[in-house]
Amino acid sequence: MIRSRGTFPVRLLGGLGSFRMTNLIALVISLLACWVSPRSDAAEKPNVVLILVDDLGWTGLGCYGSDLHETPNIDRFARDAVRFTNAYAAASVCTPTRASIMTGKSPARLHITVWHESSGEPPKWMRRKLVPPVTEGNLQLTETTLAEMLDAEGYLTAHVGKWHLGDAAHYPENHGFDVHLGGSFWGCPPTFFYPYRGLFGGARELRYVPGLSFGEEGEYLTDRLTDEALAIIDRAGDQPFFLNMCYYTVHTPIEGKPELVEYYQKKIKEGMDHDNAHYAAMHHSLDENVGRILAKLDEQGIADNTLVIFTSDNGGFVNNYKGQQVTRNTPLRSGKGSLYEGGIRVPLIIHWPGITQHGRVCDEPVITTDFYPTIREIVGAAGDDEHNDQIEGVSLVPLLKGPDTSLDRDALYFHYPHYYPTTSPVSAVRAGDWKLLEYFEDGHVELYNLADDIAEANDLSKEEPQKAAELRQRLVKWREAVDAQLPTVNPERQQ
Repeated sequence: MIRSRGTFPVRLLGGLGSFRMTNLIALVISLLACWVSPRSDAAEKPNVVLILVDDLGWTGLGCYGSDLHETPNIDRFARDAVRFTNAYAAASVCTPTRASIMTGKSPARLHITVWHESSGEPPKWMRRKLVPPVTEGNLQLTETTLAEMLDAEGYLTAHVGKWHLGDAAHYPENHGFDVHLGGSFWGCPPTFFYPYRGLFGGARELRYVPGLSFGEEGEYLTDRLTDEALAIIDRAGDQPFFLNMCYYTVHTPIEGKPELVEYYQKKIKEGMDHDNAHYAAMHHSLDENVGRILAKLDEQGIADNTLVIFTSDNGGFVNNYKGQQVTRNTPLRSGKGSLYEGGIRVPLIIHWPGITQHGRVCDEPVITTDFYPTIREIVGAAGDDEHNDQIEGVSLVPLLKGPDTSLDRDALYFHYPHYYPTTSPVSAVRAGDWKLLEYFEDGHVELYNLADDIAEANDLSKEEPQKAAELRQRLVKWREAVDAQLPTVNPERQQ
């Protein structure tokens, strides 16, 4: 196939000898067609839409059991897709999970185990009995990202919304994205209302969301980011695209549209697990905008050739915001920051047209590191051999084809050597139904059987000492294999 758009290759016409004129004309027309309208193999590849929500808990959606939040569009999407019940974020906080999605590697291997603003030398509030390790704050440019892999396959690659994977030198543009709107090294906006700038937090830091000019008073960030995403889909034309749609919602600040807040305030009844009207309003707006993206795919006639993945970067935030608890992850224990189920188990819904069967549920444990090899297999990309050798995720294609099958994997591992309001430094492993947590302050372990005790209320480490010892040894070996960083004793606390 001739792909050159330069000088027409006249040399190919030499030596035609006794070719009849009609044959010559036919050959020239054929060559011109190849020259003027080159065809790329990428045209046959599926589009990829990855929707990543911030701090969305496992029970935050209607289809996962919320007793307050209304999410009809996402629920409808789940009925046409595979809904995973044992899906995990690779970390209990945002930046590490996002790094795992971009690379297919565990946060422990990347040395990215805490959010960007607390990376490097640990802040004073994290220097307690133990001192967390000095971690990477930037996703290194030597990593081969999901965007770079797809860019090599001819995709238009676009990132919209939260980035949180490094400073300006490590923004999406330097990690394989052709288009970038709305991301920075900050983890959340100062406000969800235009102009998306203002003072943030106790430090009174001035923050903003870049690239979203010319808005109007009352404009809502979740809506605006979707507007930008829809424009990108329109501009893609016939080129396959990868849309990394990273909403800031439902992270703090907990701000819903006033009319929705009022609606949910009237719905709340005593005894509900979810009883924060502002938080419910944020879910409502999220759902509306996911619906808009799905509708755009239908409108453009490309829904049947678009892989859609919907998930969260960690569990729901169970601490207070302005005097009110943000959410509960009932029946799961704890929330964001913790390695109990409430901090790492997340919603995951995947639709692969022509492959996934309507309304199927998959109970196999999966993790966000699996997205990279899954997408690589679906689009038929080779990837970088050196990078591929370090990928810890496995392809979910067998589960998308048959949700009742199992993956060839023994365990899932987690490592959070830092402090958070819900935890002290800890590692965890899930193998089958068994889960073990190892806390570094005093070395104690906790053992749970999730099949019988999803709430992790009954510690079996004393009743099952052999199982606890086995899982702890596997956890130690994994940490050594990935060169996981460990916290150290704080000498100031030893005096």
